[in-house]
Amino acid sequence: MKSRIVIPQVAPQAYEALMNLEKYISSTSLTTEHKELIKIRASQINGCAYCINMHTADARKYGISEQRIYLISAWREADVYSEEEKAILALTEQVTSIANHVSDEVYQNAAQLFDEKYLAEIILAIITINSWNRLAITTGMRAV
Repeated sequence: MKSRIVIPQVAPQAYEALMNLEKYISSTSLTTEHKELIKIRASQINGCAYCINMHTADARKYGISEQRIYLISAWREADVYSEEEKAILALTEQVTSIANHVSDEVYQNAAQLFDEKYLAEIILAIITINSWNRLAITTGMRAV
């Protein structure tokens, strides 16, 4: 692959803004497991090998089991996720594939399981990882 633009060098203020959003997500009340489920599932949907590699390694580091990591792409058929985690994964899928919109059913299910603040944090975490996926894929970042 030809060399591509390095955003932090060319647009450092914009990159810093995205980093600040990531820092915000890190400071929220979202559990580590919820954050990593969001990051891995969105990255799988977007086909971002760089982010899948990073976030599955992070998940292991945070103590998330191999079984739970491996089954994320088939979460509907797996009995290893709670009702709350399944709602987060469903919302992650629909926000990531936004061209099909977020259904009232998926949104209302999440809204019934989480208070408004936590739901806002979930949505912002989904949006943030989607931004990182798009940056990594567009600029040709590679998993090692």
